[in-house]
Amino acid sequence: MIALFSPVFCQEIIFVIMSDPVTLNVGGKVYTTSLSTLTNFPDTMLGAMFSGKVPSKKDSQGNFFIDRDGKVFRHILNFLRTSHLDLPEDFQEMSLLRREADFYQIQPLIDALQEKEVEFSKSGKITILTISVEQTRKNVSVCEEFLVFKHPYSMDVLKANIYCTSPVFLDHLKSKLRYYMNGTFSSIPNSPVFHQRLNLDWVANVDGFNENDYTKLRLVRLYVLPDKVQINSSQEFAEGLLKTAVNDGFRVVSSKSQTTNNTFIRLIRYK
Repeated sequence: MIALFSPVFCQEIIFVIMSDPVTLNVGGKVYTTSLSTLTNFPDTMLGAMFSGKVPSKKDSQGNFFIDRDGKVFRHILNFLRTSHLDLPEDFQEMSLLRREADFYQIQPLIDALQEKEVEFSKSGKITILTISVEQTRKNVSVCEEFLVFKHPYSMDVLKANIYCTSPVFLDHLKSKLRYYMNGTFSSIPNSPVFHQRLNLDWVANVDGFNENDYTKLRLVRLYVLPDKVQINSSQEFAEGLLKTAVNDGFRVVSSKSQTTNNTFIRLIRYK
C-alpha cells in the first residue's frame, strides 16, 4: 500500500494535473492544450499565468481568456509543445508573430524568429532593416588667436548605425542625405567593407557657434534633401528614416528606447 504522501503518489498527482486539458480563448479563438505545455517555459507570461504567479481571467464559458491575436497563437502553442518553430513557406505575418512572442515573453521563440528572419532574408523572401541612433552631450572649447579659449560649449553628438540586407535601399537612403562641412555639402561615403551597413556621425547646431567655429573643430552636420533640412536630434533622424522605410514597404517588428536619445528599431519588408 502506498503512503498518502509518498514520492511516487505525489508524482502521480502532479502528472495527472499537468496532463489535464486546459481550454483557452485567445482573441475569440479556442485552443485546448495541457498545463505542462503552457508552463514549458516557466519564465514566460504564460508560465507565470498558469503557475498561479499572476491572476488569470475566464470567459462566460469558463475558458481562460487572453485578449491577443488568436490566429497566430497556434504558432506560439506549437513552439511551447515542441521547442521548434515551424512556419509555412508562404508565411506573411512574421512581424505580428514577433510582437506576440514579445508579449508572451518567450525568449527562445524570439531567438528562433530572428534565426528564421535571417533564413528568409538569405532566400530573398524578406528584407531586414535595423536602425540604431544615439545622442550624447559633450563639452568643447574653441581656441582663438594667441591661444585664448572661449568658455566651454555644450554640443550634441549623434551616431546612427543602419543595417539593411538590401544595398539598393541603403543607396536610396544615402541619396537623401548630405554631410555639411567647411561650407560645402558632400555625399555620404560608401563603406569600403560593409555594403549592407551605413554608419553616420554628426553634430547638432551649437548655440553660440559661428561657421568658423565648426570649421576649426572639423565638425560635420547632417542634412536631408531635397529641402536641405538639418537633423538636430536622434528623434528627428529616427522619425524621418522610419517614414522613408514605411513608404518603401517596411513594417516595424520591434522598437526599443533606453532613453529619449537612444533608439533601436527593427523592420522587415516582404517580397
